[in-house]
Amino acid sequence: MYRNWWLNRHPISDELWLPLTTMPILQGLSADELKRLKQIAAWFLHTKAISPTKGIEFSDPMRVVLAVQAALPILNLGFDAYDDWKEIIIYPSQFVSKTRQRDHHGLIHEGEQVLAGQARSDGPVLFSWHDVMEAPWQDGWNVVIHELAHKLDMRNGYPNGDPPLHYGMKPSDWKAAFSHAFIDLQHRARTGEYSPIDLYAATNPAECFAVCSEVFFEDPHKLNDTYPAVYEQLKLFYRQDPISRLPRVGYGSYLEETLVH
Repeated sequence: MYRNWWLNRHPISDELWLPLTTMPILQGLSADELKRLKQIAAWFLHTKAISPTKGIEFSDPMRVVLAVQAALPILNLGFDAYDDWKEIIIYPSQFVSKTRQRDHHGLIHEGEQVLAGQARSDGPVLFSWHDVMEAPWQDGWNVVIHELAHKLDMRNGYPNGDPPLHYGMKPSDWKAAFSHAFIDLQHRARTGEYSPIDLYAATNPAECFAVCSEVFFEDPHKLNDTYPAVYEQLKLFYRQDPISRLPRVGYGSYLEETLVH
């Protein structure tokens, strides 16, 4: 098989790989899981065209930092989970993207957004390198996981928070879990009530799925404490259980601490 042949001849060097195995979000992965992660990351770099912008010299260490984070969500989904898109565009920092939105009257409104990442339905994924570098620290934020969750969501069309589910998963359970979380997040956003989960998740169901995917891999205890049914659905979807390997984050926001105590 070509993929096995290529991987055997083009592994990521230990010089590049070993320092990255200390990433906080990789804590607790077994030797076998790290070996598979390394192979998926190598194949990711082989099959994706990475286009730096604005004079960035995108070095091999930088490429591997990106690839390791991209590989983690598909560790148990297989090499082909990202095979329906090909290009990544890297900006030095957050970038401006034009937006087009249709209102309830059918009118189109154009504007601009400053973004750390964007998964485009027409193909490429855009990242701010600064935010990619800051992502893997188990703080609940990860632009790589967020945008690639959108890409998984797009495998059955436009992103809507309803990605293709595995055999044996019940769409009714998925809908119930995420509908409950989304309604609660919208309520918190509307009333100003504190939310342990980033309220960007209240934007629409697609962002709810992407934000919850970030938290699932970065701070799984928080997601399980807040929306346990969502955690269970993501555990089935990603075929991983990060709670079993990641410690609780040892800090929280001031609001979180005061509300708990």
